Amino acid sequence: MLTKIKVAHVREIDALGARTFTIGDKEIAIFRLSDGSVRAIENRCPHKNGRLSEGMVCGSNVHCPLHDWRIDLRTGLVQEPDHGAVTVYETEVDAASGSIYITIE
Repeated sequence: MLTKIKVAHVREIDALGARTFTIGDKEIAIFRLSDGSVRAIENRCPHKNGRLSEGMVCGSNVHCPLHDWRIDLRTGLVQEPDHGAVTVYETEVDAASGSIYITIE
């Protein structure tokens, strides 16, 4: 069953910044990109479990703070020459209120 959860307000996340929260056993990072879009992914690099929320955002990628692996925030895929993936969560920003929602299973 899919559940939509309000997790933050867009003004709580700086451009190119991140915020984390936990739902059950899932730690999720929400990123605000330079184009204003908001993305949510699992907050752990598949390489050595680095906290992606502490990484640098560049374009639509986040760089893992441990070993600079690049993860695409749209797809969750690790960029070459490395490989792997993280879970991506559907995000929605309510245009009227600025509330951010994610959808989880």
